[in-house]
Amino acid sequence: MSDQPSKISFYKGDNIPLEMHKVRIVQKLFLPKIEDRKQNMNDAGNNTFLLQNRDIFMDMLTDSGVNAMSDRQQASMLIADDSYAGSETYNRLTNKLTEIFGTKYFLPTHQGRAAENILAEAFVRPGMVTLMNFHFTTTKAHITRMGGSVEELIIKEGLEPNNNNPFKGNFDLDLLRKRIKEIGPKNVAFVRIEAGTNLVGGQPLSMENMLAVSDICKEYGVMSILDASLLQDNLYFIKVREAAAKDMSIRQITRKLADAMDIIYFSARKLGFARGGGISMRDEKLCLKMKEFVPLYEGFLTYGGMSVREMEAIAVGLDETMDFDIISQGPQFIKYMCDELEKYGVPVITPAGGLGCHLNASKILPQLPHNQYPAAALGSALYIAGGVRGMERGTLSEQREDDGTERYAELELLRLAVPRRVYTLSQINYAVDRIKWLYDNRNLIGGLEFYDEPKVLRFFFGRLRPISDWQERLVAKFRKDFGDSL
Repeated sequence: MSDQPSKISFYKGDNIPLEMHKVRIVQKLFLPKIEDRKQNMNDAGNNTFLLQNRDIFMDMLTDSGVNAMSDRQQASMLIADDSYAGSETYNRLTNKLTEIFGTKYFLPTHQGRAAENILAEAFVRPGMVTLMNFHFTTTKAHITRMGGSVEELIIKEGLEPNNNNPFKGNFDLDLLRKRIKEIGPKNVAFVRIEAGTNLVGGQPLSMENMLAVSDICKEYGVMSILDASLLQDNLYFIKVREAAAKDMSIRQITRKLADAMDIIYFSARKLGFARGGGISMRDEKLCLKMKEFVPLYEGFLTYGGMSVREMEAIAVGLDETMDFDIISQGPQFIKYMCDELEKYGVPVITPAGGLGCHLNASKILPQLPHNQYPAAALGSALYIAGGVRGMERGTLSEQREDDGTERYAELELLRLAVPRRVYTLSQINYAVDRIKWLYDNRNLIGGLEFYDEPKVLRFFFGRLRPISDWQERLVAKFRKDFGDSL
């Protein structure tokens, strides 16, 4: 395994990412014609979550559970122990977490939001406040369901679309200390550290900042919880952007962070390249507060709703996450995509973060107000233009206030996730080309309105319709420019 970047230069001076793996299994893709794509989009209520995979050419909705597994992960699934209780598979996964994080106790869950449910059930009471650098949709929903509230303490640069701060996901440490004093430590359910931030461009936190947050929590007797779902990208950025970590291995960085936290939870659909999740900790008392919820909500304590085959794959995937060559591929592809779009003038979040390339819908579609969901409209237009599925990360992903008014998002983003080891550079270039065309025709794109709006997590299954005939006009312009091309 590699702890240092592989230094490979091109004789011609090119500066493109080079995959440190080869592809051995492929899946055929299809690209429906644009008229069919428009119909598919409307059949799905202009919600990219409701599109059928058979109708998608490039699925950039998420990197959750869709990353390619390695040959070692596939092989490990053959030795899974199917025992309902006392499974050796559970022991192997727990031992791997102990090796990497230094934690003694592990509670398995079927994915990250299941871990969030258990954390909320165990530690959130009505009136309590959870402090975090930035919220995630399901995290906030679980906390508010228990009568708690969320406060975001990200530095001001974190909400600036184009700011060169390398760690825009950092906490405002002065504000953290101030709010703990004002709220009272007993009224703070916990401080949640999301490394890195999902809803504001996949921006990372520095090692220095996370350790400082932990120190403040210890000073006031408040629990620190690390959401490590996106940790692999954050580790990459710490290694390449933070001077203090330059000579540290990925394992050393990981352990230093883990040693500072009271609880670590994660979605293995991201961290570990498989499907599952869990909660790790050193303190038996904390484990006992949460333990009873695993058989209640998930499954027995040695599988927690996961397939044991997936658990074996997670153990290997966690090990591979300590390899710099493996965790660098995603951020490098994302940076390449952002750089190419920036060359053309397409507004994207910079510096390039983890997770995916984030299009700044507010800048691309300034004619659309928040209540016409510009990021969702851009996602609808991109699928029509190129068969590329992205995810709205803006006002649509928020939930309404108690009085029914919209809570407008700080940023209106269309996230184009780059699943690890899935797409080739030519496919990334295809997506860039269609985005460039769409940007040139951005004045054709109109807004959306709900006709079926769920009360909770509406972005998952709500349905919208175009406010005007803008989709028909977009299709007509595509045909004019591309002829009979798909």
